[in-house]
Amino acid sequence: MQITSAQKTVLLVGASRGLGLAMAAEYLKRGWRVIATARASSTDGLRRLGGALEIETVDITLAEQVAALRARLAGRQLDVLFVNAGVKNDDRETIADVSTDEFIRVMVTNALSPMRVVEAFQDLVQPNGTIGVMSSGQGSVTNNVNGNYEVYRGSKAALNMFMRSFAARHADDPRTLLLMAPGWVRTDMGGPEARLSIEESIPNLLNTIDAYEGRSGLHYLDYLGRVVPW
Repeated sequence: MQITSAQKTVLLVGASRGLGLAMAAEYLKRGWRVIATARASSTDGLRRLGGALEIETVDITLAEQVAALRARLAGRQLDVLFVNAGVKNDDRETIADVSTDEFIRVMVTNALSPMRVVEAFQDLVQPNGTIGVMSSGQGSVTNNVNGNYEVYRGSKAALNMFMRSFAARHADDPRTLLLMAPGWVRTDMGGPEARLSIEESIPNLLNTIDAYEGRSGLHYLDYLGRVVPW
């Protein structure tokens, strides 16, 4: 694909499989230039996409790898920075019985590491651009009326709070900040019983991201553009 000056660029962090890979494919379909990241051992799915795609390797839980990627991309301009990386623990574990190591793994991957990426790459995003992270409806404190998935919920609620703090520190920033809830999607993480297919979630999620271009401030939305309560 020939690259033109009008072609928009997205950096997708955590695009090796599932929702991230589907986002990369959908952006390519829409004519975007995509810089997609995966851990070094997980690039096969991306390599099959082709198109205006650049693949970078990074493990965002390692600060030195985030810094190295930032150095490699110095001078680039991004229309969208979107951090999708995330993990979950055993669904049956509660806060009462999760191990300390597992709690740390989920929190570092889902809350701390995405914010480190946002902090490191924010200055590459154009003034009218968008910075987004993949949250979850399960990160909503208001909507947690049945418990379950406690550690995962907590990690996404923490991510939401950190993005809220980021927004407060950048109150005069004209860029759009998004917390996106993709719905319960049939992926390796979501499982086979999930309500939505990737095809029902991701194109609509990208439509919502596009629709919020130019709307400054922080927005917590689902894949259909509906506001999710904090």
